[in-house]
Amino acid sequence: MFPNASFKKFLLSLKFAISGIKVIFREEQSFRMQIIIAILVITSTFYFKLSAVETVVVFTIIFLVLMAELINSLFERILNIVHPSDDIRVKKIKDMASGVVLLCCIAAATIGFLIFWPHIKF
Repeated sequence: MFPNASFKKFLLSLKFAISGIKVIFREEQSFRMQIIIAILVITSTFYFKLSAVETVVVFTIIFLVLMAELINSLFERILNIVHPSDDIRVKKIKDMASGVVLLCCIAAATIGFLIFWPHIKF
């Protein structure tokens, strides 16, 4: 009745995934900053009593930014292993990956503004 082989395999995969998130949290300052911003935004979501749809959009965009940052960090680490010396091609790839994160952050800020603005009373 309790965990069969495939469920145990799933739990092991989950353990590895959590370990990876711990690594990026410990070693990447930008990821930690994005987590802090995410906590503030999630708190604001409940403070302003957003609708269910607005809340789903906010959570989706938060996780999109965090996933983009994680993928960017993966690119950087893989490239540092594969080609540790300075190479303009590697720099361009890293810059493009960082650009993805920047675009996600701009999209998140824009969407956040559009969602929260009507709820802010002056």
